[in-house]
This record gives sequence, structure tokens and C-alpha cells, in this order.
Amino acid sequence: MSPASHNSSAKKTYSFLGPVGTFTELALAQVAEAKGAIWHAAASVQDVIDDVVAGRAVRGVIPVENSVEGGVSATLDALAATENIRIFGEYLVPITFDLVAPAGVSINDVQTIATHPVAYAQTSKWVAQNIGAHAYLPTPSTAAAAASLLVEGGSVADAAIAASTITKHYKLKVLAKNIGDNKHAQTRFIQIGLAGSVVAKSGNPAATGRDKTSVIVELPSDRPGALLELLEQFATRGVNLSRIESRPIGDRLGRYRFNIDAQGHIADAAVAEALKGLHRFSPNVLFLGSYPRADKQKSVHEGNNSNPEFGAAEAWFKNL
Repeated sequence: MSPASHNSSAKKTYSFLGPVGTFTELALAQVAEAKGAIWHAAASVQDVIDDVVAGRAVRGVIPVENSVEGGVSATLDALAATENIRIFGEYLVPITFDLVAPAGVSINDVQTIATHPVAYAQTSKWVAQNIGAHAYLPTPSTAAAAASLLVEGGSVADAAIAASTITKHYKLKVLAKNIGDNKHAQTRFIQIGLAGSVVAKSGNPAATGRDKTSVIVELPSDRPGALLELLEQFATRGVNLSRIESRPIGDRLGRYRFNIDAQGHIADAAVAEALKGLHRFSPNVLFLGSYPRADKQKSVHEGNNSNPEFGAAEAWFKNL
């Protein structure tokens, strides 16, 4: 747990994918409601979800998508297997990596590097050009890699690749800053909680005009045109998709579910109609929530699909 976890147990607890010093903790720092609360570092994405479902945490923060690597499989699969979870917000964190080491170690001494596999992949070009021949030690997280350098009795690794804020948590020195191969890399994190009403009276995000809606949808059958029919539920209502990603259902080969982020809010008539269409089309639709977009961009539905236009059509129909 972070230092805040020593506060009164009467305070609300926010669970996040730990350990302390990860990028997920930086995302949690963007949650205004979490300031002054208890921050609990969980060992896995599933542990964060379990904390929320069991009531040990009021909310949780987990990674869902990386601009370089794509969707986070552990998160997508865990959300698909859990009922009664909603997304209440999303947060973007720039991904900046530093090469760090204990005191007394220079960059010329580095022969073994510890870090998370994703971080290693995203810094591979810099490492090849600046370190040369070396051994790689995979760790569960970049923060765990940094912590391993200070274990009693000596570390197996000479240096670690970690978040640029890691030196706030561990007494390590920076050998090289901003070593990521993609200088504009970002990871998207989501704040999850137990499901409730999707209106503001229950504390859930109300429509802002700058929103996103997330669902998980299974195809009804493996046949030509099935995926096209799924996508048409959005296209015919002018609803743009910002992400669609497939994951295997797991019961047999050839069966997939689709993780979809659509622009707009469930309170938007166009999005509501698209969700109704999905429900008629698919045997299993999991609604994950409508929440404010992190990029603050307006969510506009193309064509004649605004709320006033839907309202006018509904009034005309009732008058018939």
C-alpha cells in the first residue's frame, strides 16, 4: 500500500494495479475523488476487480489500452468474465521510461537489465544502441524491477527500466532519461466500480457531450457478414467507434467477443438505439458504462442522429 494507506480505515479505499511506483498509480493520481483516500496496491488486474466486487475498495484503476501495444489482454478478459462492473472514467498517462540503477553503478557497468516485458519491447532500440550485449530479466512490473535492485544481499540485475517517477519511491539514480522508442506513447486507464444507475443521482457520470460508451459483444454465429451486421448497429445511427478489438471467448476455436468503445453516451438517442440493436443481434452484450472522454473531444453523431432529430421523429411517429 502507499503511504496514504496508513490513514483511517473510515476513509474510502481505491485499489490500483501495483506495486507503488507504477504508471497505474500515476493514473490514480488524476482521480480527484481519490485524493486523501486509502490507496491499495493490488498484485493483478483481477485482484483490483475482486477488491471492488467484494467491497474492499469503492473504486479501482486498471490499464486497458496502450498506444503501442494495443489492448491489455488481462483487463479485457477479466472485464468480460465479471458482472456488475461499470467504468466511471478514463485517464491518459504519457509513458516515459528511464534507466535506473543503485548508487555506484555506471551505464558502462550494466550487463543485466530488469523490467516488464512491455517496457523492454518499447525501449529495445535504445537499449541495443546504448547498452549492447546484455541479459534481460523479466519482472511483473517496472516498479518491481526497480525494487529488485535494492534487495538485501544484492540484485541479479545491474539496472532497471522504470517510470520516470520511480526515484520518488526508491533510492536509485537515473543513468539515462526518456529512453522509450516512441516518444508519444500513452496508456489509457479506466476507473471501475460497481454498477448502478447511469444517471448522476447515483453518482455515475451524466452525459457531457464529450463521452464514450464501452461494451463487449459476442457474435451470434460464425458466418459471412456477422461482423458487418454488428458494426452496422453503430454505422446506421452515425455513431463513431474509437476502438474495436477481438478476444477469444475460449470455449472453442473460432469464437470471439469484441471490445468496443463508441463515441457518445447511453443518454444519447443514437447510442441508445445502437445498444438496442446490439441486444436484438447478439446473444450476449455486456454494457461497461458511459463516461467522460479523457481527450475532452466532442462526441458528435453523424447524419440526422442528434437527440433533437430523434425526438422530432418520435413525436411525428406518435402523432400518426
